[in-house]
Amino acid sequence: MNRRTLVLVVLLIGLVCLCVQDLSKPTESAVQGIPAPEAVLGFKPGDDRKLASWNQVVEYFERLDRASDRVTFQVLGKSTMQKPFVLATISAPENLARLEEYKVIQGQLADPRKLGTGASRDRKAAELVRRGKTIVLITCGIHSTEVGSYLSSMLIAHRLASSNEPEIQNILQNTIILLVPSLNPDGVDVVKNWYDKTLGTPYEGTDPPELYHKYTGHDNNRDWYAFTQVETQITVDKIHKVWHPQIVHDIHQQGAMGSRLFLPPYMQPVEPNVPKQIVEGYTELGNWMAREMRAKGFQGITTNSTYDAWSPSRAYSHYHGGVRILSETASAKIATPITLKFDQLTSREGYNPQKESANFGPLWRGGEWKLRDITNYMTTAAFLLLRHASENRQQWLRRFYEIGKEAVRPIRSGSLAAYALPISPNGSQNFRRFQLAGILARAGLDLKFFDDKGRRVNPLSLSNRPFERVEIIVPLDQPYSAFARAVLEPIRYPDLRDASGHPIPPYDATAHALSLLMGVNVHKATTLQLRKLSPGRPIVFQARSFSPVRVGVYKSSQPSIDRGWTQWLLEQERETKDVKLLPDELIRSKELKSDFDSIIVPDQQARTILSGYRQGAMPPELTGGLGPEGVKALREYIESGGTVVFLNRASDFAIEQFKLPIKNVVAGLPRTEFYVPGSILRIELDTTHPIAQSMPKESIAWAEESPVFEVMENPATGSEYSVPASAVKVVAWYPRVSDPLLSGWLLGGNRIKGKAALLEVKMGKGRVVLFGFRPQYRAQSLATYPLFFNALSGGS
Repeated sequence: MNRRTLVLVVLLIGLVCLCVQDLSKPTESAVQGIPAPEAVLGFKPGDDRKLASWNQVVEYFERLDRASDRVTFQVLGKSTMQKPFVLATISAPENLARLEEYKVIQGQLADPRKLGTGASRDRKAAELVRRGKTIVLITCGIHSTEVGSYLSSMLIAHRLASSNEPEIQNILQNTIILLVPSLNPDGVDVVKNWYDKTLGTPYEGTDPPELYHKYTGHDNNRDWYAFTQVETQITVDKIHKVWHPQIVHDIHQQGAMGSRLFLPPYMQPVEPNVPKQIVEGYTELGNWMAREMRAKGFQGITTNSTYDAWSPSRAYSHYHGGVRILSETASAKIATPITLKFDQLTSREGYNPQKESANFGPLWRGGEWKLRDITNYMTTAAFLLLRHASENRQQWLRRFYEIGKEAVRPIRSGSLAAYALPISPNGSQNFRRFQLAGILARAGLDLKFFDDKGRRVNPLSLSNRPFERVEIIVPLDQPYSAFARAVLEPIRYPDLRDASGHPIPPYDATAHALSLLMGVNVHKATTLQLRKLSPGRPIVFQARSFSPVRVGVYKSSQPSIDRGWTQWLLEQERETKDVKLLPDELIRSKELKSDFDSIIVPDQQARTILSGYRQGAMPPELTGGLGPEGVKALREYIESGGTVVFLNRASDFAIEQFKLPIKNVVAGLPRTEFYVPGSILRIELDTTHPIAQSMPKESIAWAEESPVFEVMENPATGSEYSVPASAVKVVAWYPRVSDPLLSGWLLGGNRIKGKAALLEVKMGKGRVVLFGFRPQYRAQSLATYPLFFNALSGGS
């Protein structure tokens, strides 16, 4: 080969390398003076065994704001634990100078009623589409052990702020990027502190032994339709409702043993109220991103598997005109690399990671998997999404307008036109109805208030004077009516089976009817004269009166999400005083009766309550659970006059450890015979019992991995039950004749007909209360709050 030929070969190789390089990396000179993340952190995000604190993340974005005219940085509020909740807005400087104009454009496209009617509306909308920008919201870090996303937020921001690549310039010109570095700032430090503490020990890379969101843990991504937590409220009130993004890129991590990356489309089923344009949008964008990533050499990518689009609890944007692109990248051990063999990879719903298929590939053959791999997948996917949003700007805005236009289409005569929530003077449901109305208002729905003569009522007047019957009207010819339908109408989950007849498990819970959970009777209306009501401040009603009790909440060494929700509810409702958490060692060593009127053991597996972490999995002081000493202490507390309330799966612990004459009739049944994956069931109540006082004869139960009870009236000879069957009182049971299912999915419902759902057991001077459901489920099941609080207070 002569010298000239050799030079040509080298040049060609260089050109090929330029063509296949990773789009997440800059290819041209960067803007001078823009700080890289490592200048603040002391390491590059994605480096092995390195995590940033929340203060460092905030400091980096503050410095980026000062150095770049492409970035503005805001503190939107305070998190649960009073850390700054922040937002970076990134776009071309000329766009940032006109943000208010673009907010107006978004608001008009989101609600086409503001543009008039008919052809005139479409002409005005076309002009707004020509002028507008694609609004992309990128959210990171809601699940704090998924550390790649909050670290990637700094890499994404730095490239957008510093790169002069034509592609980046095009993105900045055509999009406005709203970047939330973490939806859970508190968890950033919870995870970092534990990771740093255990670095170099056998426990390196383990999850922290506390909830990474103080109250909700992993469930903070299940709050997007009830809006109970401050982080959710800030995001909805100050980002979604201000900007109405066309695309939400929700960056997550998944388990280590399956695909390297999931992208939409989602597997079936899709919740029926999700607009078809949303399904079209996430299908088009997700498939395009997957194709582009495969073309760049990324491996182990799946679509149309694992994750569904069923619940509004995880997908606020799907009911507000925005496509949600969930990305799930495989995890390492927090920031510690792992090594996997190909034959260790395991299937998830819809694909086999050891076999290429139409929705999975190319194969990842195993090997080392590092935090740098995670951030490379995340940042590459993010910039591909931004490229599509930029290159298809008008298409995204037109789709967004069409969703709003369809929502405000006039209702045909005789069709369902509105929902009505009746408010009666001193009605027992009024508190719950106003709570539900507040949720609908926060979701952006216009509510109308009318008296029984059809006259408009000012809602502000209802809290300070007597009133006649009032109807809260929720019209359906308005933006976001899909949200109202989703949370007000009970929906049955489809009975999906595989080829062998086994149920195909849903990704998450199957019911989300807030109307049922809150015990609100919602009426349908077909013809109503609706008049616009000027918005006012939320109405807060205080209801119910209980004698405050001193409550202890069991706090397992292994974190329980239900414990967090329970703590939040007790603190918010203020029906108790001196709420204290009781860790294993405190219960084992303390005289309990003098300090607590009632103790709550939240939903958790019985073996976890008894034994905690297995030996060797965590430091010795965190293992062992309650153990025999804890069981003895609880028994003595009950027999001396105390009350212990066991929730859902924790009831199995009480049955086993206290030798109660009760059987869980669904224990061990295969899913083909009995299955209830997060559903709302019907229960009937003995309203003469103090726990059910002031309750209706029929209510609901949130059932998910829940026991179903049968009292052993004639125990076998020689049994060692600690109390007789006569000490057990059935407070609630599943209906003996009618279908127990109200919303969601239930297989084998006949097995539970007439069986008990709530029991009270007398032990010595005290009592045990066994809930076969979660009466305070995710702070949403207001209908069964009275059962919960009555159980704590003895029904007094």
